[in-house]
Amino acid sequence: MFDSKEKKGKKECRSGEACCQNSEPQQPAGGQASDSCACEGDAPKSDGEATAKSEAAPRDLTPEEKCAEAQDKYLRLVAEFDNYRKRTARERMELIHSASEDTIKGLLSIVDDFERAVKAAEASQEVAALREGIELIYQKLLAYLESKGLKAIETPVGADFSTDLHDAVTKFPAPDEAHKNKIIDTVQKGYKLYDKVIRYAKVVVGE
Repeated sequence: MFDSKEKKGKKECRSGEACCQNSEPQQPAGGQASDSCACEGDAPKSDGEATAKSEAAPRDLTPEEKCAEAQDKYLRLVAEFDNYRKRTARERMELIHSASEDTIKGLLSIVDDFERAVKAAEASQEVAALREGIELIYQKLLAYLESKGLKAIETPVGADFSTDLHDAVTKFPAPDEAHKNKIIDTVQKGYKLYDKVIRYAKVVVGE
């Protein structure tokens, strides 16, 4: 009789096995025994859950795999830098060509003026009119070049000689002490493009 009652009082666990011997019915505050098992919640996890966890865990790379990964990143970086270098070089050449095109277009009108002046000189005997026409073309050319940032280097007689702006072609004996290391004559004009000297002025210096 007692054995049958004990068997009825025991509750099977989720795994299908009987509860442990220490399992006793829970006595809630109401006084009625609970059918919950003391082992409930401690059932072993299934094989599927264990396999999923093992697959989710990161695997340490071997030295060979790490080396291959680093080499792949290096090759990608080199390829990206090479593409960047080629792209910037192409853009720089396009910028230079567009700037040259704009300058040449501005000079074409002055070339037209020179052609008209040459034709007029062939048919005209008036030297004064020819000279005036050439002067006008010259002033037009200078105005255009100045609009592009070109500026002549001033070399008046008696100005101080400067190696930053002038190139001494030759030296002549100075007539007095005041003309020593001074500009006596200008052989060729110098020019600056904005603040950069693109051609030094060739001058004669007194010594």
